Amino acid sequence: MKRPVKVSITYCLECGYQNEAFALAEALINEFQVMLSGVELVPWVNGSYDVKVNDDLVHSMYRDGGFPSKEVIFEAVRQRIEAGS
Repeated sequence: MKRPVKVSITYCLECGYQNEAFALAEALINEFQVMLSGVELVPWVNGSYDVKVNDDLVHSMYRDGGFPSKEVIFEAVRQRIEAGS
């Protein structure tokens, strides 16, 4: 059964990553609409840029390097919607 998911984007405010975070949030809302239970933006420090879907870390700048492509995040969201978790 399909269930809405929550996406959390933690980004380094002092690094100026907010534009990337805002763009990803907007793209997620446009793509998934009511299949999102929420999109959380968390300003942080120390070069962070992490994306979680239902508390599962799907991208970390420290672990994976750089910013994720929208397609990678969209696929992670689709998988969790389809899994119902």
